[in-house]
Amino acid sequence: MNGMSGNKGQRETVTFDFAALTPRERYKLLIGAVVPRPIALVTTVGKDGAPNAAPFSFFNCLSADPAILALGVEYRPTGPQKDTGRNVRETLCFTVNIVSDAILEAMNVCAVPFEPGVDELVEAGLTARPGVKVACPWIGEAPAAFECRQHTTLGIGNSREIILGEVVYAHFAADVVDRANLHVDPQRLDAVGRMGGQGYASTRDYFDLPTMSVETWRGLGGAKRVR
Repeated sequence: MNGMSGNKGQRETVTFDFAALTPRERYKLLIGAVVPRPIALVTTVGKDGAPNAAPFSFFNCLSADPAILALGVEYRPTGPQKDTGRNVRETLCFTVNIVSDAILEAMNVCAVPFEPGVDELVEAGLTARPGVKVACPWIGEAPAAFECRQHTTLGIGNSREIILGEVVYAHFAADVVDRANLHVDPQRLDAVGRMGGQGYASTRDYFDLPTMSVETWRGLGGAKRVR
């Protein structure tokens, strides 16, 4: 960590050389600042057909053409892959279920480190519904679910892999999406985001902020307006 610096009109800053930090220290800075992060409650199946469910907040949408969702899947502290990463490698598919406030507690149950063979969906009281285009279930109580085929898996070190999945089918609660114009109602979706530490945040404090044209920006006085 370097000393503080600052200029007139700017907030003082504290700087960090990531090469000098431990992985844990980097993790704390990243999860504390990159917020709120969407939560993927990922369902997969093993080669034996046994279902698995686990939440991941290193998750986001990266592309619409093709439709790509990304997961950051950490290895277990002892080294081997977690069930999700192993299942995706073996079956080449997974489903991302969006976490709403209504299933937040059930999602937290799915995060419990149960022993192998335990069905997290049963423990959490969630309903497994059969996939349409992939051989793993989606969660009936989720406001939205995206069936994905594995697109690319990137090994990025000794602790984590990035899994890219192409969305091939989607399920939405009927009151969440307008079929005619494909508008997803954020209030009915009622998604929950992950903050730092053990913190979570709702998306109920919603507001619109339209992107401006250059002409609009200049008409408002440009940079003078935000100083």
